[in-house]
Amino acid sequence: MTMKHQRILQIGRLLPWLEQTLADEFTMHRLVDEVDPDGFLREHGAGFTGLVTPSWFGASADLQASLPSLRVISNFGVGLDKLDLASAAAKGIAVGYTPDVLNDCVADLAVGLMLDVARRSVESDRFVRAGRWPSGGFGLGRQVSGARLGIVGLGRIGQTFARRVAGFDMPVRYHARHAVPGVAWDHEPSLIALARWCDFLVVIVSGGAGTRHLVNDDVLNALGPRGFLVNVSRGSVIDEAALVKALQEGRIAGAGLDVYEDEPNVPAALMALDNVVLLPHIASNTEETRRAMAERVLANLRGFFKDGHLLSAAPLPVH
Repeated sequence: MTMKHQRILQIGRLLPWLEQTLADEFTMHRLVDEVDPDGFLREHGAGFTGLVTPSWFGASADLQASLPSLRVISNFGVGLDKLDLASAAAKGIAVGYTPDVLNDCVADLAVGLMLDVARRSVESDRFVRAGRWPSGGFGLGRQVSGARLGIVGLGRIGQTFARRVAGFDMPVRYHARHAVPGVAWDHEPSLIALARWCDFLVVIVSGGAGTRHLVNDDVLNALGPRGFLVNVSRGSVIDEAALVKALQEGRIAGAGLDVYEDEPNVPAALMALDNVVLLPHIASNTEETRRAMAERVLANLRGFFKDGHLLSAAPLPVH
């Protein structure tokens, strides 16, 4: 199926297979190849009807305004915090994204981070590689099985993660704006109360203005010196400066982080700490999941240009 009459603008670099398929089916142009992207958009922006963008870049209101003929945005990822949905809704631009297909991998990584920071796996790897083992044994970690687990956000990924940890016999409670019907886990309306109760606080909530710094100094203090924090959502959800201080002062036991406030820039203060596991935003970064995400990006474009139907339509604000 080719739709060469539809001109698609690609933001950033995507999987080579996806880029090739986009080029085969549509008239596709990569903005990253332009020496003067702004000048290119001023001269040629009106010719594009579709936009493909990774979720870490999104599509600002200004970018959308530079594409006056834009009809559809296909977002590579589930995060929509960098995509101005209000602008898209006001302009009548359809927005597709890639939910569900990355639930398993993000949930898997959250389990891995929880185990890593509690059992000090990455830290002990550094210990062995540095040749320090012959001089003495490594210190103790924290048992995960049977520990109390608090989940911030119980959407698709949060529920998948909660099912994953059933084998660890962990009592589970979650915090969300509203109780989720039909689930087996207890809803805790107060995030402070949840942090005070749990041993591990795992953040899997959507990013954006509504959750910015949801995990703040008060939440970290409630989590306490034996509590661990794991974040696989968005860096903006945690007050990073407050987190650094809490870790430095021993007010929480440790943290496992896949996301940061100013990616890819990770504070040097975090990198200096042994009780933090730092990953480069790789929660969905497996061959299987990225292929499935790419296929969903294509399915959204194909469906829209065929009959106006998006396989996975992002929720847009109502005007």
